[in-house]
Amino acid sequence: MSKSVPANALVVVADGGKAILFRNTGTGSELSLKEERRVEPSTLTQGPSGSRPVEQSPEQTEEATFAKNLTKMLTSMHDDNAFKEMVLVADPKTLGEMREAMHKPLEHAVVWSLSKDLTNNSLKEIEKSLSH
Repeated sequence: MSKSVPANALVVVADGGKAILFRNTGTGSELSLKEERRVEPSTLTQGPSGSRPVEQSPEQTEEATFAKNLTKMLTSMHDDNAFKEMVLVADPKTLGEMREAMHKPLEHAVVWSLSKDLTNNSLKEIEKSLSH
């Protein structure tokens, strides 16, 4: 099953501690990603809310908070018409946290998602992973 990244779609590559936002500048079935920005916990202002579950480490809390704040940022971008379609690539835990935090309009903008950690891969490796 071959999926393609729509032209001008936002491509989000994330893990529990950082995200890279790309734009597909390719046309038709050609994939050509251009980095737009990098997001780290320090660039997102809100910290965790509520109390941390006893079974959760501080690192796990930080990762979950990052995923939720990243989702809020993407929701705001979508509301501001910064993108119409999005491809979401994240490790399984982050992907789950983000899906849980998504509201319907953002959920509908996700044309497909890939449960894989590519944040430390090169641009060429990311493009290759999205071209299959």
